[in-house]
Amino acid sequence: MISASLTEPAIADHDICVVGSGPAGLVLALEAARRGQRVLVLESGSNHADRLQQALSDADIVDPLRHDDMSIAVSRRLGGTSNLWAVRCQPFDPIDLEPRPGLVDAAWPLRYADILPYYDAAVDYLTAGANVFRSPIAGVDITDDTIDYTRLERFSAVAAVQTAHRREIERSSRIDVRLNATVVDMTFENGRISGLTVADRDGTRRDLPVRTVVLAAGGLESTRQLLVLQRKHPGLFGGEDGPLGRYYMGHVIGEIADIVFNSDTIDAAYDFYLDGHGSYARRRLIPSDAAQIDRHLLNVSFWPVVPPVADPRHRSGLLSMVCLAFAIPPFGRLVIAEAIRKRHIPDDLAVWPHIVNILRDLPRAGLSIAAFLYKRYLARPPMPGFFARNAARRYGLSYHAEQSPQPDSRVTLSDDRDRLGVPKLRIDYRFARADAEAVARAHAVLADWLTRTGVGCLEYRQPQEETVDAILALAAHGTHQIGTARMAARPEDGVVDENLRCFGIDNLYVASSATFPTSGQCNPTLSIAAFAVRLAEHLAGGRHD
Repeated sequence: MISASLTEPAIADHDICVVGSGPAGLVLALEAARRGQRVLVLESGSNHADRLQQALSDADIVDPLRHDDMSIAVSRRLGGTSNLWAVRCQPFDPIDLEPRPGLVDAAWPLRYADILPYYDAAVDYLTAGANVFRSPIAGVDITDDTIDYTRLERFSAVAAVQTAHRREIERSSRIDVRLNATVVDMTFENGRISGLTVADRDGTRRDLPVRTVVLAAGGLESTRQLLVLQRKHPGLFGGEDGPLGRYYMGHVIGEIADIVFNSDTIDAAYDFYLDGHGSYARRRLIPSDAAQIDRHLLNVSFWPVVPPVADPRHRSGLLSMVCLAFAIPPFGRLVIAEAIRKRHIPDDLAVWPHIVNILRDLPRAGLSIAAFLYKRYLARPPMPGFFARNAARRYGLSYHAEQSPQPDSRVTLSDDRDRLGVPKLRIDYRFARADAEAVARAHAVLADWLTRTGVGCLEYRQPQEETVDAILALAAHGTHQIGTARMAARPEDGVVDENLRCFGIDNLYVASSATFPTSGQCNPTLSIAAFAVRLAEHLAGGRHD
């Protein structure tokens, strides 16, 4: 059931109360319901984007050049951030959970084998086809394993989780979703959360008794709830100097080089494609575990992207069409997420050179854009992004690198409050120069491998001695909210245990990337879903209908 009302009586009759209805919250609710649990889901937003409710996530960002604005980093509506992205899916790599002293100051309290069995269900819930994340390239057999060139990322066939599972959510007698229901307070007594105070869109409040609470409101919003609770009970989570709110990570992303492939076979292999499992996939280039250890690398992945569309020197009518379309915010947001659009389109975009490119290349560009629009909006599943191959086989090289946990990269509560009286977040998001140096070393490893194997070559966009500074200049994120409520074996080291239960609180859990001690090279959504499935199993005591 999905309802916008807080007054219907069934709301009090539940085993688990889930705060948030993004991928974590809905996957948890669906899996727990299948295991016989009655689940109440409280969603702050409605079925659609709501500026009034979205503004509840506004925060004080110390360096706006480093962190995305909260209006594009989070989504207060049914389905959460699955409404914003094409939902890239990749599992964690085994090395992400391994101790790496001297490189990463973090330790997972569980093994890779403890989460691996849950990826099958996570892929199904996220409609990402199959738990298949490697695919050889026909006719290509490279024995040098320094770089794994067969790794896949997958994309959800239906990105919005609430759309993919709407029928089950609406028909289930065990799932009760309430919209415009914002948790503004938690009552903590005798080592348990005994109740939640929930406000509707107009600010009217209601107290709800609870048995078990799972915070699944995204990394930052879940952490914010815990910080508010800690302010009322300063002894929780190690106090002000404890781990809560610290170690804020996303990923180190950008482009500082171009990649040129030496064959059409390799060139074609890195485009989006349907692999027979019902969803789009795309290959990435990832250094092997041995290479990471030997060269002291953080985990990182690379893939080719179109040249910078805002630079008219590409002389491509198609890319200029894409650029001008992206430059119109309402249209650009329909094609790509706003956080990505803003990174590609400068405020001072020169329009006329792009118009010249379009006029020069009009017939071919028109056909290409028509084909893209068909695959993006009419075909099922939709193509998840834009990529245009070119005769020179030359592309930008995008990197997506692990960010190391740093205690001074953190979120705290500010003195300002939102319209419902809840303290806002103060976000002090930082990047370490050592991380940029690791990304630079990874480029060098990839460049050597490309040349050695004859796959292609790498061409830097700046003098190599300026590469680290270039990586730091591009470093900005905010949509992958990792580490601020990290899991650990001891309360001195983290906020939740291996089962995602908060230390010191018997019935409060966190289902969010905020609990991940490391960020890995991949987008976190698939692992968030896998941990949500695992948590549902734990809360249901292993039962399954």
